[in-house]
Amino acid sequence: MNSFRHRHRCVFRVFRLPAVALLITVAGCSSADDSASAAVPSPDAKVAELCRNLDKVLPAKVDGENREDPGPASALTAGWGSPAIILRCGVPQPPKMIDPKVADGRDPDAVAGGVNGVDWLMEEQDGGGYRFTTANREAYVEVRAPKGVDSSGVLIDLASAVKKAIPEGIAS
Repeated sequence: MNSFRHRHRCVFRVFRLPAVALLITVAGCSSADDSASAAVPSPDAKVAELCRNLDKVLPAKVDGENREDPGPASALTAGWGSPAIILRCGVPQPPKMIDPKVADGRDPDAVAGGVNGVDWLMEEQDGGGYRFTTANREAYVEVRAPKGVDSSGVLIDLASAVKKAIPEGIAS
């Protein structure tokens, strides 16, 4: 709904209300911004172009949730659902990606694996969600899945787009 029109209607309704009801009504008319936000990465020009290509082929739905991009608007970020599944393209290499304990399977909070032809590093986050970062691609793509989201469904839904837009290789 257009928040300007919404507030405009609320102002006309409150003129006949007592002062306490007026305060309650004004509080109810103010828009609470509960949309997701994501820090926009700052990759080099080559990676930024790959990320723009990814943005063009991302699915409209992930894990059954509609695409609702986070703020600030950028071709380097995308989101689906609430609480939001957040994708950021062009992020730096996560430190755990080169940790020998992860490669040996000795890190309880990070696991390497693959889904539908895309390799991922999975890291458990505080609060129960997961962060996945692509490996063996020319750009790092990070996906954060909040607690309670079927992360395997998320990765399956995103795999085709990642394979199409981000070539295999080593990110610089």
